[in-house]
Amino acid sequence: MADVTKWPIFSMMGPQELSSIRKACVFGTSANEAVFITKDDEVYVIGLNCSSCLGTGDSQSSIIPKKLDFLSGKKVVSVSYGSGPHILLATEDGELFAWGHNGYSQLGNGTTNQGAAPLLVSANLLNKKVTEVACGSHHSMALTDSGEVYAWGYNNCGQVGSGSTANQPTPRRVSSCLQNKVAVSIVCGQTSSLAVLDNGEVYGWGYNGNGQLGLGNSGNQLTPCRLAALQGLCVQQIVSGYAHSLALTDEGLLFAWGANTYGQLGTGNKSNQLSPLLIMTEKERIVEVAACHSTHTSACKTQSGQVYMWGQCRGQSIVLPLLTHFTCTDDVFACFATPSVMWKLLSMEHDDFLTVAQSLKKEFDNPETADLKFCVDGKHICVHKAILKIRCEHFRTMFQSHWNEDMKEVIEIDQFSYPVYRSFLEFLYTDAVELPPEDAIGLLDLATSYCENRLKRLCQHIIKRGITVENAFSLLAAAVRYDAEDLEEFCFKFCVNHLTEVTQTVAFWQINGDLLKDFICRASRCGAFKN
Repeated sequence: MADVTKWPIFSMMGPQELSSIRKACVFGTSANEAVFITKDDEVYVIGLNCSSCLGTGDSQSSIIPKKLDFLSGKKVVSVSYGSGPHILLATEDGELFAWGHNGYSQLGNGTTNQGAAPLLVSANLLNKKVTEVACGSHHSMALTDSGEVYAWGYNNCGQVGSGSTANQPTPRRVSSCLQNKVAVSIVCGQTSSLAVLDNGEVYGWGYNGNGQLGLGNSGNQLTPCRLAALQGLCVQQIVSGYAHSLALTDEGLLFAWGANTYGQLGTGNKSNQLSPLLIMTEKERIVEVAACHSTHTSACKTQSGQVYMWGQCRGQSIVLPLLTHFTCTDDVFACFATPSVMWKLLSMEHDDFLTVAQSLKKEFDNPETADLKFCVDGKHICVHKAILKIRCEHFRTMFQSHWNEDMKEVIEIDQFSYPVYRSFLEFLYTDAVELPPEDAIGLLDLATSYCENRLKRLCQHIIKRGITVENAFSLLAAAVRYDAEDLEEFCFKFCVNHLTEVTQTVAFWQINGDLLKDFICRASRCGAFKN
């Protein structure tokens, strides 16, 4: 399942915010902007706000999410972005909204004024229900539920499909040879456009200098033209990169054509292809292909779930499909694309499924499922014998048939405090420790007694972070007592660096004579008492 945290722009958000995300799209020339939709159908934006692409009504960037109240409650079904950037967003009701860069009328409102906030695109779309949107660099497309294709914006290469190279200020139906046909999918390259019909045919128009239209030549097309090379095949999915295209048939065959400067066609070389070429013939059936107009990266997923990538991958040119460890094509773009944008609107299928780690954490101190209790300071902590035996050698030894503890339902603990022992048991369920430095000393004692070296290191880390002038000498004494050499050296240096203040604390004068004498000798050898 896709994970939005693989995109750095979401790293400032907490677990609760992240868990509310249902759909997301990262975009921008440096992947520094994002729009996401929550489970309550609220639309939020975050990032740099180039060309007012966040739609917040101003030009202010934001490192924290901002809600677009205008789109509140809208059920979003499709989102796409251009290079300006400009944003198109379609709702379940078929409404189309646009905002951001508008230097070429790509917002479809008849002007070239920048769109600082979402506006409803209605020109020539009245009574039309938009189901899918696609953006090129500076042109836009929309698909309706009746299979009509509309295009507008920058048209220097014919990418609007109007038969001319004049910019198109409002949505215009792409007709010509698509007039009586039903389109089911649309995609855009930087300055090219492609559509898949209900019969599996593919049509392309716009810039074709690298052969990205797959027509067998490199001439631009001002109106839609059928890809004859795919005759007899039923194309199920099509995607476009910056200047290359990929098509997947209903039989799982993958075809590639167009620019190949970075090996994005996966042919084993860097030669452009003017016509669709069958690739990955030796691999198993392909079930998904991925590319987007912002990158030169390609990816696909096979029937067994294997994910391959090729093209420009973090500056390297991968000319043949490379097997990755990823489980979804989205991760390829998060980790290897330049920029690390999303190739489609990402959907998170949140359900009630818990991982093993999450399940263990949830069951800690749960009396309903526990089969053992520890009693510490008169308080009970509910645990599971099997988990303790799996996670800790001490308990593996304790719960043997010849030990008395193996037969008990409640075990009394008197050598450690309740917060310390509870934290220890919780660590066995979660691998995490949350204690103040003073209690961490007690946990360090326990970890030493139970030979839990990793827990010992965690305790030392907590203590280091919490050291102060007031507690420094007490912590030093604890480090010596529990044979924590690294922590001892850290505390000693802290005490020497703050010698005057530390020697004035109560802890310094309450320490036993041998330790005090040893400290003074060590500090003297370090030159701490020199004027």
